[in-house]
Amino acid sequence: MHFNQLLRERSSVREYKSLKVSKALLVEVLEAGRMAPSAANRQPWRFILVSEDDNLQPLKAAYDREWFKKVPQVIVVCGDHEESWKRKIDDKDHCDVDAAIAVDHITLRAAELGLGTCWVCHFDPKIVRDVLNLPTHIEPIALLPIGYPLRDEVPEKKRKPFSEIVFDQTYGKPLLK
Repeated sequence: MHFNQLLRERSSVREYKSLKVSKALLVEVLEAGRMAPSAANRQPWRFILVSEDDNLQPLKAAYDREWFKKVPQVIVVCGDHEESWKRKIDDKDHCDVDAAIAVDHITLRAAELGLGTCWVCHFDPKIVRDVLNLPTHIEPIALLPIGYPLRDEVPEKKRKPFSEIVFDQTYGKPLLK
């Protein structure tokens, strides 16, 4: 699939077939996350694949939505704050930024392979920590359900106009007229 087509067709999937994704495909998807760039190449992300019911069912309690209760597998994206790069001027921790870049790589590769994902950030981190036995310096950043979409149609994307978000030289000066 051409990259521009992939960007337009990737969408958040909230309905999945019950079929689990093979380990081989999951490795390809996770490898895409591993190859993402990061600040100072620290690579502070950690990916935890949760697909067995013993962990998957209690994990689903972290995000109380009907559709999430039916997902076949979840990739939990975490950040290691002991490894992440901090900007010296203001001590900004780039852990979340680096994890977000990795998530984007994962979601795009998954879409290219015909898999669906949905970036979930509104979850109870304590439940995730408890289910996965996360050490204190490892933060759960995103839950990524992954599986085969139940439907083939791609919803229309709603995006702000180019002129509202891209500027030339200074804020507010449009790049394109």
